[in-house]
Amino acid sequence: MRALLVGLCLAIGAGGALAQQPERTPSAAAAPQGAATLLTVDIDRLFGQSRFGERIARTYTEGRTALAAENRRIAEALRQEELALAEQRPQMDPAVFQAEAAAFDEKAQSIRRAQDAKEAALEDTLDEGRAQFLEVSRPILVQLMADRDAAAILDRRSVLLSLERIDVTDDAIALIDAAIGDGSTPEGQN
Repeated sequence: MRALLVGLCLAIGAGGALAQQPERTPSAAAAPQGAATLLTVDIDRLFGQSRFGERIARTYTEGRTALAAENRRIAEALRQEELALAEQRPQMDPAVFQAEAAAFDEKAQSIRRAQDAKEAALEDTLDEGRAQFLEVSRPILVQLMADRDAAAILDRRSVLLSLERIDVTDDAIALIDAAIGDGSTPEGQN
């Protein structure tokens, strides 16, 4: 029994040493009989380079640009209002100035909260777009997996080491673009 354990430990140790040698890269022919085929995709590239993802990113970028311009306009208007209030201060009763300053501060805080809510809503639309993309592309990825006789498609970020030939990101992007286009129409056809 002890000899069996020692032999097993040596085999495991030798296998670990062999696995570290770069010239011993496994090939498809060396895969054990009945081994499941795995595929990988770069999920960020899948979304970002698909027509659907590009449309979502474009809409998001346009929204951020518009919000930034709106924030600059609001900030300038508040700055002008604050300067006007500061100029009037010497002629104002201190109690009146304090009330005006408090009202201005509350107005500025309210505007900031509203603008923060707009930014959060914009971020939510990006997250919702990604979720929608994954939902509508799932049947396409399932079909790709079936066509390749694969057991799973993994996100490349969760794979430590793989052969490039199992990455199907480009094929998946082409299939998704052909099936759903930019996703702007209910049928997904563009």
